[in-house]
Amino acid sequence: MKLLHIIHSTDPAGGGPIEGLKQVSRVMDQMGHSTVVATLDSPDAPWLNKLPFDVYALGPGKGRYGYSRHLAPWLKQNAQRFDAVIVRGLWQYHGYAARKVLRKSGIPYFVFTHGMLDPWFKKTYPLKHAKKWLYWPWVDYRVLRDAAGVLFTSEEEKILARQSFWLYRCKEIVVNYGTAALTGDVVLQKSVFFDRYPQLGGKRIALFLGRIHPKKGCDLLIQSFAQVLAKDPQWRLVIAGPDQVNWKEKLQVMAQKLGIASLITWPGMISGDLKYGAIQGAEMFVLPSHQENFGIAVVEAMACGKPALISNKVNIWREIEQDDAGIVAADDLAGTCSVLNRWQSMSREDQRSMGERAQSCFEKRFEIRKSAESLIRVLSDAGASSGQSVYESSKLMPVS
Repeated sequence: MKLLHIIHSTDPAGGGPIEGLKQVSRVMDQMGHSTVVATLDSPDAPWLNKLPFDVYALGPGKGRYGYSRHLAPWLKQNAQRFDAVIVRGLWQYHGYAARKVLRKSGIPYFVFTHGMLDPWFKKTYPLKHAKKWLYWPWVDYRVLRDAAGVLFTSEEEKILARQSFWLYRCKEIVVNYGTAALTGDVVLQKSVFFDRYPQLGGKRIALFLGRIHPKKGCDLLIQSFAQVLAKDPQWRLVIAGPDQVNWKEKLQVMAQKLGIASLITWPGMISGDLKYGAIQGAEMFVLPSHQENFGIAVVEAMACGKPALISNKVNIWREIEQDDAGIVAADDLAGTCSVLNRWQSMSREDQRSMGERAQSCFEKRFEIRKSAESLIRVLSDAGASSGQSVYESSKLMPVS
């Protein structure tokens, strides 16, 4: 099967959507399915040459909407070379362009919403939501309505998506989603991390790995760490990830006022062995998010046997709770304190057992091959049949 994915940006700082696409494309290739990506990145974006698939940069897209005059013509010239097209994300030009070109082309297109219909956004940003209503009936509602399928990564995400707009109709499909198990030399990876941050050597580490953003609950994590874990001098908190909204400075001021600034390490965005070493060197993974569609970093940690201490706004919380692979509570200060208190009260043997269950949960539910197989089944059932495409990477039309 030949698949085209259309995404606003392939910048790794974008987090889950592009990381998930990179992971699944590798497995798809092993299964004999090819992946091509069209993006609204500028052709000179520095991360493009590090991607594991053929990519066509048709930007730069203008503004947050990401309009590009190149995308629709490119799709018209190349769509017939694919068995199916997968649009990743909403609220930007690439979805509109895909519907405009593909809805009468005979090429089925699908949409991953990636949590962008979660009602948390409606409640938290009511003015933005009101603006979205101005074009929802004319653009994104129709993008979803006319898609061969709208793909959700959990039952929770599917249910929540129905609550954002009363005008809502689409073919809902829940697919497996996940990531690959981390590979490499664990001892080397931990050495890379602790050599970079020697002050963490021999300490018990609570790890947050993700974008530093208000929706992630980093403030709750800092406050709860101060109330619960900081009482034990062995504990340290690592908050790793890009600061895209300039929130880090305010969080550091908060930590200073709470008297725990010296107990927090801020590595910024990390990748490769440094990232894997942080996960391997941590005792558990903490994410008190107010809204989390899936949580790639959560399952990456679980793949390494690290329990997930999360809020019930992380959409895979039911699966984690069902498998006793972590601790779940509300996305407020009391809830975040409770998950840390429960962890502290567990014996080391019980903590190790929960880590083993976390790894088993990952293997059963979130390992990337299951994600790829699930997606192929959905595409095949919807009529995207392998072998009918005339795709050859060398024959794709260039940007004009």
